[in-house]
Amino acid sequence: MTAAASTNSHVASLETSASLFSPFQLRGVTYRNRVAMSPMCQYIAVDGVPSDWHLVHLGSRASGGVGLVMVEATAVEAIGRITLGDTGIWNDTQAEAFARIAKFVKSQGAVPGIQLAHAGRKASTHVPWVGGHALAANEGAWEVIGPSAVAFGEGSPTPQEATLADIERIVAAFVAATRRAIAAGFETIEMHAAHGYLLHSFLSPLSNHRTDQYGGSFENRTRLLLQVVDAVRGAMPAEVPLFVRISATDWVEGGWDVDQTVQLAKELNQHGVDLIDVSSGALVPTAQITVGPGYQVPFAERIRNEAGIPTAAVGLIVSVAQANSIIADQQADLVMLGRELLRDAYWVHHASNELEQDSPWPISYGYAVRRRHKPKPA
Repeated sequence: MTAAASTNSHVASLETSASLFSPFQLRGVTYRNRVAMSPMCQYIAVDGVPSDWHLVHLGSRASGGVGLVMVEATAVEAIGRITLGDTGIWNDTQAEAFARIAKFVKSQGAVPGIQLAHAGRKASTHVPWVGGHALAANEGAWEVIGPSAVAFGEGSPTPQEATLADIERIVAAFVAATRRAIAAGFETIEMHAAHGYLLHSFLSPLSNHRTDQYGGSFENRTRLLLQVVDAVRGAMPAEVPLFVRISATDWVEGGWDVDQTVQLAKELNQHGVDLIDVSSGALVPTAQITVGPGYQVPFAERIRNEAGIPTAAVGLIVSVAQANSIIADQQADLVMLGRELLRDAYWVHHASNELEQDSPWPISYGYAVRRRHKPKPA
C-alpha cells in the first residue's frame, strides 16, 4: 500500500444490496441515488473558461435529480485540451468560473464532480461538428505529446515523446488542477485514463513504445497513472472520493485488455481510488466494436467482482428497468448516463415515477408537477 493510501486508511469496499434510488456513500460524500451524469464535452469554452451554457447544462441535470453531476473532461494544462473549446482548470480564472457552477449543483442536492484530463496525442483538433480533424498552424494548432512518437491515426499529428521533465510537469499539473477543483467546491474528482487520451496512451502497448521506466512491462506502463493518482490523492481532503475512468479494453489484439484492467483496478484500490468508471475503446480509430444496449456493463461487473472495488457502468444505458437492474444485480454501483440525460434532463424524476420511488422535484416545480405514483412503503 502506498503512503497516500496508508495515510487515509482507506480501501474501497462493496455493497451487497441496493437499487437505483438507494443512497451511495464513498468516504465523506453521500450521493442521493445511483444515477450520475457522465462527463460530456461541450466544446464551447473560451480560453478554458466555462460559460453560462455550462451553468445551465450542468445545473439543469442537478435540478433534474441526478446524484452526481460530473463536469466534462477538463484540461489540466493548455496543451492538454482536445480542442480550443475545451474547459480547463489550469488557472484561477477558470476555477472561479467553475465555483458558481459547483455551488449551484450542490444547492440542487446533487454532488458536483469534475473529470481532470490531458488529451495527449489526441489534442489540437477541431470541434466535432466541423469534423474533428487536426488543427492547422494558422488555426491555432499546438505541438502534442504522447508516450511515444506514434500518431493516433491517419491525418493526426505525430506527438513528441514525453520527456521525464514533461512527465514531472504533467503530474504537477494534475495536482494543481485538483487543488483548484477542491477550492472551487467540487466534491468528487475523476482522473481521465480512458479513450486514448494521455494517461490511457501510456497504459496501452499499442501507443506506448517506450524503453525506459514508463514503457514495456505492465508495471512500467501503469507507472504514470499510479504516480498521478498518488500525487492527486495526497493533495485531496481525505473525505473527498477519487474516481478513475478506464477504457477496459482497446478492442484490438495486442492492446490494453480487461485482464490488465482488473489487475490495475486492484492496485488503484490500494492507492486510495474509490471507484473505477468503466468505459472502453477510443485508443485507435480502427477498432471494431460491437455496440448494443449495455454493451460495456459486463466490464464494470467483472472489475467490480474481481478487483473488489466499486464501479460505474456506462454505454447505451437507456431504460429505467435496465439501469435499475444493473444496480440491483450488483453489476455496478453507479450508472453514468450521457445521451439519455441530454434527451431528458428530468430522466431521474421520470424514473422515480416508473419505479414508484421518491425523487422530489425542485420546489419551484413541485407544486405544479404532481406525482403519478406514491412511493412504495419502506
